[in-house]
Amino acid sequence: MFRSNALRILAVAVVFAFLIGPTYAVAASKRTTEVRQIQQLRMSTWHWQKVMGVGQTPTSQSEKWAVSTAYRHWVLRLWRNRATRVWHRVVHVPHKAQWLCIHQGEADWNANTGNSYYGGLQMDLSFQRSYGSYLLRSKGTANRWSRYEQMWVAERAYKSGRGFYPWPNTARACGLI
Repeated sequence: MFRSNALRILAVAVVFAFLIGPTYAVAASKRTTEVRQIQQLRMSTWHWQKVMGVGQTPTSQSEKWAVSTAYRHWVLRLWRNRATRVWHRVVHVPHKAQWLCIHQGEADWNANTGNSYYGGLQMDLSFQRSYGSYLLRSKGTANRWSRYEQMWVAERAYKSGRGFYPWPNTARACGLI
C-alpha cells in the first residue's frame, strides 16, 4: 500500500511538473530576455555618454534580482527612454555642419591612407589619445569609429579650446577660421 501511494504521488508530481514546467521555463526565458535588453540599452547609453564626455547614468542593476515583472518592464522602459534621449543628442552633435564640411575636404570616414592620419577628419594618434582615448582603446584608430564617434571626439577637442585649428586648410576653406 505504501508503494502504491508513493507511485501515485510520484505520478501526480510528474504530471504537475509536465504541466507547470513549460510555463516556468517560458517565464524564466522572458525574464532573461528582458534583463539582456536592459543590459544592452545600458551599455549603449554608457558608450555614447563616454564618447560625448558626459557622466554615466547611475544604476543599481536591480533588474537582475527583481521578482516583479512590472518592475522589470518599468526598468526596460526607463533604459529605452534614456537610450533614446542619448541617441538624440548623439545625432545632433554641436557644429555638425562644420564637421561635415571639414570631412568633405579630408577623407572617407573609414580612411587609413598610410600617412598616420585616420578617419574622416584625419586625426593623428596624438589627437586620438588626447580626445578619444576610450575609443582608441576599445575600437582602435579613428578609421574604425563611426562618423558620430569621430565628430564627438572632434567636438571634445573644439570645446577644450582647440577650435577648428587642428584642420587649418579645410577649416579655412569652410570659412571657419
